[in-house]
Amino acid sequence: MAGGLLRRALDLVELLAGHARGLPLQTIADTLGIPKSGAHRLLAELVSYAYVTQDAETGRYLLTTRFATLGLKHLANSGVVDVSQSVLNRLADRSGELVRLAVVDYPRLVWVAKAQGARSGLRYDADMGTEATLSTTSTGIVWLASLPDEEALHLVLRQGLRPPGTAGPNAPRTIPAVLDLIQAARARGYAWVYETNAVGMAAMAATIVHPGSGRAIGNVSIAGPSARLTEACRDTLAPDLLEAAATLSAVGPLSDYLAALSGGRTPDPARLA
Repeated sequence: MAGGLLRRALDLVELLAGHARGLPLQTIADTLGIPKSGAHRLLAELVSYAYVTQDAETGRYLLTTRFATLGLKHLANSGVVDVSQSVLNRLADRSGELVRLAVVDYPRLVWVAKAQGARSGLRYDADMGTEATLSTTSTGIVWLASLPDEEALHLVLRQGLRPPGTAGPNAPRTIPAVLDLIQAARARGYAWVYETNAVGMAAMAATIVHPGSGRAIGNVSIAGPSARLTEACRDTLAPDLLEAAATLSAVGPLSDYLAALSGGRTPDPARLA
């Protein structure tokens, strides 16, 4: 009973995390598939601990900044940002584009740090803490390329392909199309996507591996307007990108933390059922 209650509370938190403006009580109950009275009890408990608040005008429930504060405090104490920031800054300066660090939090891939190299003109900047779309981002594709095809496709299907109109014009619409991107990343040594995740955007990413196990624990990426981040620019930046990934892989405290975060997981057929 206690475990089920905790699971519902966590589901509620994850639901509200995707709706910054909050949600009405009935919508929360319907989405979670629980009685309205049960949803109200969970919300009241979270409100009492200041993790959730209710908008006095609309009646909608929304998360407070307390969860965000905990997450930022955790990252600060882990040393991830401190250790990686100088590497990200250097790559951003060289590329003149947005550079991001993503970590494997199995089965998710989450952006946790960034450096912006664009000083003027078009700038591509995404929010930290968001889960990467595996099938359309260079970040997602390069992680999938480190996994066996069966596991990679299981993760893609779990998340789902992007519906038409919600991604870039070159977004893969089928599993074979995703496999093509994965295979190209393996052959190249890093991932490259062009207007797959968003219109007018391109990106490239390289894997951060744990020096002991050789397992992918995160990656570093460069993203920017496709008018600037062309194939010629990609080829010029590839050595810098790979050097940054290798540097982050070699940092013991960082790689050990990321390995622990990803749970020390290796491909296991039982997880694919």
